[in-house]
Formats: sequence, structure tokens, C-alpha cells
Amino acid sequence: KEGDYLISIDGTKLEPGVNPYIALINKVNKYVDLKINSKPKEEGAKEYNIKTISTESGLVYYNWVEDNRRKVDSLSGGKIGYVQIPDMSLQGLNEFVKYFYPQVKKEGLIIDDRYNGGGFVSSMIIDRLRRIMTMAAVARNQKYADTYPDGVFTGPMVCLLNQLSASDGDMFAYEFKKAGLGVLIGKRSWGGVVGIRGSLPLVDGGYLYKPEFSHFSPEGKWILEGIGMEPDIDLENDPALEYEGIDQQLNKAVEVVLDEINKGGYHKIPAIPQFPIKK
Repeated sequence: KEGDYLISIDGTKLEPGVNPYIALINKVNKYVDLKINSKPKEEGAKEYNIKTISTESGLVYYNWVEDNRRKVDSLSGGKIGYVQIPDMSLQGLNEFVKYFYPQVKKEGLIIDDRYNGGGFVSSMIIDRLRRIMTMAAVARNQKYADTYPDGVFTGPMVCLLNQLSASDGDMFAYEFKKAGLGVLIGKRSWGGVVGIRGSLPLVDGGYLYKPEFSHFSPEGKWILEGIGMEPDIDLENDPALEYEGIDQQLNKAVEVVLDEINKGGYHKIPAIPQFPIKK
């Protein structure tokens, strides 16, 4: 718990001047013994056997996403959902699925494409966001109706992007705008969409990537490479405010989506009609 004392790691006492990481050398993904106490004493310390992890980056990312989701939920009174997509590969798809479906019945949605490392699945996610409700469906004993096809989001959306929305992250922002899904908020994206495939093998164990393919618009013009995607609302986060936990881009996104919700005009899931009564 916060405020507890780490007394020792695998028998190495953490006395003044001893760096805890010394006791963790070569112990990635291995079990270690910890002694923890609410007081800076070994007497009364409890022992735990835990498995280490190789990096805390996943935990930092999880905390950032969950903090943003809670902020959006609080600022919007529960009306707006938040989905962050870290890349356009396996992790990105998993994160999208994990956060999109539980929030698919929200009134509005913020898709966060910032810091997206790229990949190759942006079109799959765009296809899902573009789904149109053709009818609604209800099952026996079900209180609310569902869309058909399933997983249709019917409310307003915005997309956040910044200078580290890269490669397929660039393309996602472009596709989002081209498909008319909503407003882009943030800073111009990275601007590198010439794609690569696998590396050529080198005898010294190194690797070499070469440009393989690029993209152009339906109008027959080269797009994005060396330029990036321009946002509709150009807004840069103040580093000092961001350090204090104030995300100006996220706050603006909430403001824009709430305004769109208040304007109305979106095709919501209709209420379940009265069942026919046989006379």
C-alpha cells in the first residue's frame, strides 16, 4: 500500500544507499520474495512471493487510459465514451474491442488516436465505426433494444490526433475525416505513410526495410506523406497544464461532442414498440 516500507528483496536488505533495482538484476518474469511493513523495521514485516514484470509501461498506459475515460465520463455526466487506440496492430485492435463495445450505447464517443504507433488495421476499425443501423432487435425479457447489425454506434464522434499519430495512425485520422465520422481535434499528425513489409535478411544479423507502397486520394492526389493530417480544431496541450493533469485536447473533445449531442439529429435506437394484441 502507499506509505508502506519495502524492507528487503530476496534477502537483500534495502538499507540507506542500497538501490532496490540491484536486487532485481536478471530477475525479469521470475518470482522474488518481498518483505513489507507499515513501519521501517523488519520486525512484524509480512512476506510475499510475487512474479516480476519486464516493464511497467503497460501499467502506465492502462492508468492513463482509465484516467481519461473517467474524466470524460465525469465531464459529460456519463453521456460520452472514450476509446484510446495505441497502434494499428494486435494491441490496438484489442484495446478498441475492449473499450468500444461496453460503451457502444453512449450518446457520444471520443476516439483517441494520439501516440498511435501505426500498423495496418485502420480500415477495419473505420469499417466498424461506419456501421449503419438498418433495424433494431429485441429478445425475450430484454428491456432495451439493440441495433441490427450489432455494434452500431449511433451518436456523434470526434477523433483526437497529435504529432505522434503515425503511419496507419495518420491514415486513420484521414479516413475518419473522409468518411464523415466527425471532427478532428489536436495537432497535425506525423506524416509518414509509405509502407514497409518484412526486412531483408542480412548476414550480420541486421535488418533493412525498403519503401513498398504509398497512398493517394480518390481524386488522384498523393496524400499525407511528409505532410500529415491537419486537424479541424488546431489545439496544442500546454505541457505545464498537462503535467498537472489537465488535457486541453480531451476537454475540447468533450465540449464538441456535448454540443453535437445537444443539437440532436442523430438516429438513436428507437424505443420498443407496443406488441400487437390479438383481438
